[in-house]
Amino acid sequence: MMRILNIVFVVLFVISAALQYNDPDPYIWAPIYLYGAYICYQSARGIFKPGLYIAGWLVYGGYAAYLFFDKFGVLSWINQHHAESIVRTMQADKPWIEETREFGGLLILIIALAINWVWWRLKKT
Repeated sequence: MMRILNIVFVVLFVISAALQYNDPDPYIWAPIYLYGAYICYQSARGIFKPGLYIAGWLVYGGYAAYLFFDKFGVLSWINQHHAESIVRTMQADKPWIEETREFGGLLILIIALAINWVWWRLKKT
């Protein structure tokens, strides 16, 4: 089951990285998604390296915190823009929509790593 889930994560993260070609900062986001894909790929192969997970959480969590509290971040989207739809159009012409979407991507990556971490810890005991 976990192998299949990790293969799904790998495919989704590679597709997400490929879709960054038209993003204003693909040099940041493509590696972010590819790193998550790599960790899930390793996990699908039965390889667990805790240091990679910790590094991922530090980077993803730090960047997510920044996007949450930034001037145009998630809090701005919630408080000042009344949580307007972030999926109505794929044109991210408003910075709070772009940053909220990016925050969501980081949250998905953090959750994927957490699922694997818990699985490996439970498997170890």
